[in-house]
Amino acid sequence: MTKTPTIEQDLAKQGVSRRQFLRYCGTLAAVLALPASATEVIAQALALAPRLPVIWLEFQDCTGDTESFLRAAPRPDPAVNGKQDPSLSSLVLDVLSIDYHETLMVAAGEQAEKSRADTIQAYKGQYICVVEGAIPTAYNGYSCIIGGRTALSIAQEVTRSALMTVAFGACAWDGGLAAAAPNPTAAKGVKDAVPGLANLVNIPGCPANVVNLVATIVYYLTYQKLPALDANRRPTFAYGRTVHNQCPRRERDEAAAFGDARHRAGGCLMSLGCRGPETYHNCPTVKWNGGTCWPVEAGHGCIGCTNPAFWDNMSPFYSWVMED
Repeated sequence: MTKTPTIEQDLAKQGVSRRQFLRYCGTLAAVLALPASATEVIAQALALAPRLPVIWLEFQDCTGDTESFLRAAPRPDPAVNGKQDPSLSSLVLDVLSIDYHETLMVAAGEQAEKSRADTIQAYKGQYICVVEGAIPTAYNGYSCIIGGRTALSIAQEVTRSALMTVAFGACAWDGGLAAAAPNPTAAKGVKDAVPGLANLVNIPGCPANVVNLVATIVYYLTYQKLPALDANRRPTFAYGRTVHNQCPRRERDEAAAFGDARHRAGGCLMSLGCRGPETYHNCPTVKWNGGTCWPVEAGHGCIGCTNPAFWDNMSPFYSWVMED
């Protein structure tokens, strides 16, 4: 019987050195708000851990979270003359084995359905379920049908046999845009559509950041338990501080209008409707596009996409300015 290679072995096959591997572990320790000493602990765990099978379910969504997942871009590695570090560009697929994902998999129809069923049977209690998108419950769930089954019944089956269930993105967390008023399909997040899941972790965002997904899974692989969660079952390492408290624009004078001198100089965007003071997320530190930028750094205020029911509670995001 062929032994499943560990995560470290998979990375080594791609030419990732031990030094790069440790730097990758150090990055994850920093994301998890762990001390530097945790780097070696994470490295030891990943050196022994096999890749975890994943069933990725998509329901009522725009596929934005999958796009975020696919754009886990490499980050510059100053230790090797600015070349991109392959360990960070491939960390997602080296930690996870995506056995079922409707958007990414080659199989379709009955073959795809069989792939999901086979994974559940072969890895019952050992796979990770990632849910993207809201789960409609109106009309007995028949607002969303996949392979002749309702999204609700599929979610119930897959989540209840999973090692861990991750509601990835705003829609999977609490219904997101699909659940915004008037919510004709009675769309719900995982926590309400499939209540009582003790192993549920919510990673909201529109879209959610894949770094937080990987960090959550790596924490579990390292310590054999879920990371600390807040009252909304969000990891506190990612949702424990407000965006405003981490924002580099915070200490600067407030901009009065988009494009004015203070706005161009990196001024605070509170007067322009930024929701950073009431939004908890590590967006300013993990950033996007390979860690190069994030919305507020680009000059746009936070819209509070990790807050409950943000489409209803945080909008309108813009208002008309009447000119004389």
